[in-house]
Amino acid sequence: MADEQAQQDPQTPAEGGTQFPPEFFDCVNAYLDLTNKQSQQYGDKNISLAALFASARFNAHVFLSSVKPIAAAEERTAFLDYMSTMYRRMLNEHIDGMGEERGIDVGDSELADEYKAAGVKIGRLKDAPAAANA
Repeated sequence: MADEQAQQDPQTPAEGGTQFPPEFFDCVNAYLDLTNKQSQQYGDKNISLAALFASARFNAHVFLSSVKPIAAAEERTAFLDYMSTMYRRMLNEHIDGMGEERGIDVGDSELADEYKAAGVKIGRLKDAPAAANA
């Protein structure tokens, strides 16, 4: 969701203040094109698992390449927590956004309070009354 907003206007900071350059979305789209092609041959579930495996492997490489070897053991848990939280957030945003696009009730979002605070009306929040300005 935030990435789609940033893609429409790459100069507008996405949630959290991060700005994504157009090259970011070029990479995302190239990756999705590849996974879509592979899914046709090997099936969605197989490619989903392969993509998760590849992502975990690449991110382990990035972690071990960027951390000082003496600090790897100490920083491991924080890195795992950060990556797990980021993935869960991204997955929530995409379930919410794609559910909205496809007209599917995906249930209550874990991000509902953040959406409300930002004035975003998505899914079940579309029918909620507007929050009173305090």
